[in-house]
Amino acid sequence: MTSNESAVYDAVVLAGGGARRLGGADKPGVRVGGRALLDRVLAACVDARATVVVAAHRPTDRPVRWAREDPPGAGPVAALDAGLRHTAADDVLVLSADLPFLTADTVRRLLGVLRAGTGEGVLLTDGEGRDQPLVAAYRTAALRRELAVLTADRGGLAGLPLRRLTAGLELTRVPDPVASFDCDTWDDIASARARIREHDHVLDEWISAVKDELGIDLDVDTGALLDLARDAAHGVARPAAPLTTFLVGYAAARAQGGPEAVAEAARKATALALRWAQEAQTEQDRAVEPTGTEPTGTVPTGTEPVGGDTTGAEPAGTDTAGAEPTRSGPDAG
Repeated sequence: MTSNESAVYDAVVLAGGGARRLGGADKPGVRVGGRALLDRVLAACVDARATVVVAAHRPTDRPVRWAREDPPGAGPVAALDAGLRHTAADDVLVLSADLPFLTADTVRRLLGVLRAGTGEGVLLTDGEGRDQPLVAAYRTAALRRELAVLTADRGGLAGLPLRRLTAGLELTRVPDPVASFDCDTWDDIASARARIREHDHVLDEWISAVKDELGIDLDVDTGALLDLARDAAHGVARPAAPLTTFLVGYAAARAQGGPEAVAEAARKATALALRWAQEAQTEQDRAVEPTGTEPTGTVPTGTEPVGGDTTGAEPAGTDTAGAEPTRSGPDAG
């Protein structure tokens, strides 16, 4: 099996449900950080070979397959069974549609633990240690086996809780109170909306939201762009920051490049901003020389320094005529 084949997985997202604790609101469509909850989950599993959403059809940021349990509203086990009918990979990611903090890193971690071990599933546990079977990766064959057992024993899957399905599986548990956080109530929604606006999260959340909104699938060094914006704002003028970063993006697009083109454009613009700031600092240093004294490094008009202590010559220890003051870089202040 090649490395690409070993990385293949399918995803089943359960997005039906009645959202009773949200007053029957369309929970997958509720926005957190400007994005629908369902779209946030779909972004985390974008690498899935096939993504099946079990729910009534709705617009989504990326294409998915649609399935529906029979009858609609028959519960999570029936919904999972309906979704699995459209999958073929050996490993399947099973998710609910209300996970605002699920990331691609979490998905990779779940799949990595599953593939590194011999168990039949890996699921997250929440802050109180409770299993979250809808934030999990499973071996597809094991799920199908247990679904067949339940169907034979119960005559159907409608109304069964997920714990009846997972009880027969050998599971590994991974604590993660953030990624496992789900939105069952309006208080949960409010907490999620507040968290993404915290200082440590807001920038990453905003960049992700903008990329999704604009249809951009490009990972760039945001630190380098922020450094560029800082240098442009400080060394040139505050409005130079957004305009410069826009021009960097435009230049990279013109070059039809990826992250490398962005990095190269940012490097050139940063160097320019630093040179600009150095010039300004040099002139500022000249302006603050004591009254009646020539700025350091210049030659008095009409006077050439000749030999020893000539009137109007350069002070001892300074640079020769026309040299700029020696500096290690622009003053950060």
